[in-house]
Amino acid sequence: MEILDLRHFSSVDLRPLLDDEARVWANLLSWDYSGSAEMILRYVDAKILPGYAAIERGRIFGYTFFVYEGSKGVVGDLFVTNGNRLPNPREVELKLLTHVIETLQQSPGIHRVEAQLLAHEAGSVARPFLDQGFQRHPRLFMVLEIGNISPTTPATHPEVEIRRWTEADYQPAAAVITAAYRGHVDAQINDQYHTLAGSLRFLNNIVRFPGCGLFDVEASFAAIDRKAKNLIGLILCSRVRGDVGHVTQVCVLPEYRSHGIGESLLAATVGSLRKRGFSMLSLTVTEANARAVALYRRLNFDSKRVFDAFVWQG
Repeated sequence: MEILDLRHFSSVDLRPLLDDEARVWANLLSWDYSGSAEMILRYVDAKILPGYAAIERGRIFGYTFFVYEGSKGVVGDLFVTNGNRLPNPREVELKLLTHVIETLQQSPGIHRVEAQLLAHEAGSVARPFLDQGFQRHPRLFMVLEIGNISPTTPATHPEVEIRRWTEADYQPAAAVITAAYRGHVDAQINDQYHTLAGSLRFLNNIVRFPGCGLFDVEASFAAIDRKAKNLIGLILCSRVRGDVGHVTQVCVLPEYRSHGIGESLLAATVGSLRKRGFSMLSLTVTEANARAVALYRRLNFDSKRVFDAFVWQG
């Protein structure tokens, strides 16, 4: 087995592996990975996607890639196929991750590394991260079977309007995200939440790029204080399969919490998806965020898997 620079290859080399990965995401997460796969293949063809590929007898059977964001590196993906006469997949995953972690930690100007590996069970690939001083944050992948619950009427708030997301919400939404996650465990996992500029980049990635599915404006909503006329909360949803939505962001300003606004935002998203024939809504939540986990469980979300987020601060 050889570990080689991913930029030595082309989309022709990588496509069979990505087809295998797409089947895994479909089975595990009910997620159509084709949009992400096509974006990866374009970057590979352009020779601009840093990462590593595992090669056996001329065939790529595993890969991982990462991206640089200023002084931060982000591990974007890790996948190893499980086929006949190939090396042990777990050993290959750990070897690929070790190469990526060493590369990022030794890259000039990189002071932080983040990774979230949604398709890997918690603890399964933790060793290379923990050995290099990363913090580990278990996260839950939760699912609501929309067809199995009775329709509900969202709670009404005389002083709060729940309305559809608009392009004009970008700037105020970034301010809400920054304020909502100040001192929050999720801001330890994703440093984009620390600043207004970072929150704007986060929103741009969610709304304009297919990495987390296709943004679904019809299932995305804003909560508005009727008196002050300002945005106080939001929920963003993407379509990750023809009939499956995924909540990419939901938050409410601290001073407006404990009034059922987050629950109303979720109800608005579920109602929109139900009307259009969706069967499922998924989301991710950090296990340590006990208040949010309790809310989702009360709303009949089931925990389908636990995965890890890792953070290293140099």
